[in-house]
Amino acid sequence: MKIGIPKELKNGETRVAVSPEGVARLKQAGHQIWVQRGAGRGAGWSDKAYQQSGARLAKDLISVYRQGELICKVKEPQPEELLLLNASHVLFTYLHLAGNRKLIAGLQKSGCVALAYETVSPATGQLPLLQPMSQVAGRMALVLGVNYLRRDQGGKGLLLSPVDQFLGGQVMILGAGHV
Repeated sequence: MKIGIPKELKNGETRVAVSPEGVARLKQAGHQIWVQRGAGRGAGWSDKAYQQSGARLAKDLISVYRQGELICKVKEPQPEELLLLNASHVLFTYLHLAGNRKLIAGLQKSGCVALAYETVSPATGQLPLLQPMSQVAGRMALVLGVNYLRRDQGGKGLLLSPVDQFLGGQVMILGAGHV
């Protein structure tokens, strides 16, 4: 299969769908991989690392979509990407379609097969692709919440304090100190 890995366009998104190690495994399985130049930079991977793993570098977004049959992304396609999708593509990414009528219409118009990471579920009923992202989001929520409690961020200046020695878990409460 011909796999295209574009650089994410969504504002603030620095992840990439496949690591150089993942590219090497796909290559060993007989696939051809095109990675857009700079796609891994935000995640700490160089174009050279992708080349050494067996990927071909695509000069731009259009080249990735022209070469790829399977397009692997992290986030939902942006409007300019929807215009590049067609019936020859399988899109594999987090889609988060709920309430996004423009995205739904764009995907339908493109004719592509769109597979959402968040819906992949084996017979066990678990969501193995959504679970790790949910864990990261949960941890980040705590970090962001702590930040917004700071006075210089407009908060009340409260610190979160662990009470796990009292409750036997990792429970956090407000009011243990001020910042």
